[in-house]
Amino acid sequence: MKKILMLGGSLYQTYAIKEAVRLGYYVITCDYLPNNPGHKFANEYYNVSTTDKDAVLALAKKLKVDGVVAYASDPAAPTAAYVCEQLGLPTSPFKSVEILSKKDLFRKYLTENGFNVPKARGYTKYEDALADIDNFKLPVMVKPVDSSGSKGINKLTDWTQLRTFVDDALSYSRDKRFLIEEFIEKKGYQISGDAFSVDGKLVFHCFGNEYYSNNVSKNFAPLGECWPFMMDKKYIDILEQDLQRLISSLNMKSNAYNVEAIVGQDDKVYILELGARSGGSLIPQITEYATGVNMVTYVIKAAMGEDCSELKMKEAHGCWSNYMVHSNTTGRFRDVWVDEKFKRNNLVEYVTDIKAGDKVHKFRDAQDCIGELIVKYENTTQMFEMIEDMDDYIKVMVDKNNDRTSI
Repeated sequence: MKKILMLGGSLYQTYAIKEAVRLGYYVITCDYLPNNPGHKFANEYYNVSTTDKDAVLALAKKLKVDGVVAYASDPAAPTAAYVCEQLGLPTSPFKSVEILSKKDLFRKYLTENGFNVPKARGYTKYEDALADIDNFKLPVMVKPVDSSGSKGINKLTDWTQLRTFVDDALSYSRDKRFLIEEFIEKKGYQISGDAFSVDGKLVFHCFGNEYYSNNVSKNFAPLGECWPFMMDKKYIDILEQDLQRLISSLNMKSNAYNVEAIVGQDDKVYILELGARSGGSLIPQITEYATGVNMVTYVIKAAMGEDCSELKMKEAHGCWSNYMVHSNTTGRFRDVWVDEKFKRNNLVEYVTDIKAGDKVHKFRDAQDCIGELIVKYENTTQMFEMIEDMDDYIKVMVDKNNDRTSI
């Protein structure tokens, strides 16, 4: 039986672990959190950090694995590529995956290769960034170079905010580097979704619309994505061309990608992120509902060197969204109320591992998500109306200072 090493066993990685088991592989998981729920579905678990490349390499050598997967994990994606490259296992180039995993390296690569890209520069010190502010026009975004889920990201509108935002960004950066980036005013929706290349050719994608809320502290941090894609198809055509050119220039192989892009007021398409891994927030699962394509199967098959040539483009059908369940109050979690009609007619999946008494924080970004929904709708009108009023259908109840409140 072939062995596959899965980097991470979190709640949202459990789906991929189960899929690897279903496909008949001997599944080994590793991370530094032995109580992660995914490990119980694996054949073996090892307490090794997914970001410690050399430790994972030693483990993979010892166990003589046939493939390595970093499912829905930005920090682990370079580790998987590094280990596979060292062992001669199927992978895209480590250097390319590393570029896609570091925002400053990625912006530099886009600039040098003629892609549309916001003006950006990476720094290690606040003082260096402060000395450089004349090169930027407000507003700007301040970001860790190596974080995901909007963690440590802030929109700066006054340079007096710089110290606070740099400190926040650095607190989420493993490399202790941050990025200052020109803010691009977008036209329409931000484009978000997953894609897949087979032997370097972009063969599949399922792009939707990111949506936000003005009722949370960071109104640029998405609460989810929805389908179908609502903007002019010409932008997808341009994005496809840019993605293929980028995939080819980086010599990527058979690989999943999580894509973030926008159309600027200048009508140009900007690729903001091309993570060399599947998306989180149940995006692969929604993709399967909408298209019938189980992308996780292909992630695993690619890692094991199996033929993925049967994967073809399929259009999304129906109206779908994911949604980050969250609290607008900091306190202790008590329960979640879900409207019965919504549960019966719209709710497809609710994934969470939160327990009564767990601490919850007022929503800032993905780290404050306490669960994920997959929701279906009758039509786009219902979809956008319900997304706008989601607080009417699901409420998080929190105990705060011995008082009981709900969002």
